[in-house]
Amino acid sequence: MSLLREIQDAAIDSKIDVATLLRKCKVLAARLGNLEFKEWVEQELNGYNSRKNVPAYRKLHVFSKGYFLGAFGRAMKNAPIPLTSIPEDFRTGLDVADAVQPIAELESLVRTSKGNVLQEPWNPDLVKFAAQHIYEDMNCVQAWKEISKQQIIAVLDAVRNKILSFVLEIESEDPQAGDAPINSTPVPQDKVTQIFHNYISGNVQNFAAGNRDVKQNATSQPGLDSETLTKLLDSIACSNADKQVIAQLT
Repeated sequence: MSLLREIQDAAIDSKIDVATLLRKCKVLAARLGNLEFKEWVEQELNGYNSRKNVPAYRKLHVFSKGYFLGAFGRAMKNAPIPLTSIPEDFRTGLDVADAVQPIAELESLVRTSKGNVLQEPWNPDLVKFAAQHIYEDMNCVQAWKEISKQQIIAVLDAVRNKILSFVLEIESEDPQAGDAPINSTPVPQDKVTQIFHNYISGNVQNFAAGNRDVKQNATSQPGLDSETLTKLLDSIACSNADKQVIAQLT
């Protein structure tokens, strides 16, 4: 059986894990000699080391919840956090969770997690500074994003579907492309690149593939660097002593 047919069968068979499917694609990428497809396969297998490179299908729309304490022992568990209660400069990224993990880790989460909800904790600094601005007379001591298991399953399905579409198109160009010698480019590179963008990366090119002239635009949750912290402290009541401590940490 040709490699292209092996990949097609693996993409259709839900009993074959996506990591195994991607390793077959790694062989195909070497034979096609296409850097963009190779880079995508590597990042899916090994994880995304930069949030700016995370593709749209790995950006999960989420809601946040928190644990709140008040006077006289009052407490609120799993209370929803409206983003309008957060200073505007710090809302970006709070409604999105980037699934940067290797595909095998995502598959493991689906298999082993109890219940249907996964959590991604907020940055502790953001919890501290936004703590008293969410619910009146209540202090937030912990906050997190909630991710449904079904969203992770959707990521895995998206990868399967993209691979299947890509391989079918490659087969239509050259049925023997998967069995060609490594870097023999059995299908013209411009055609492989076109198929890659049509069926895997979509309309937005997320992978520079070594091209330094490519500009990438993406939105991610802001880090709390010194400039960002200064803005946050100006918008939230904070003592001078606290500001001095924070300045030492940044």
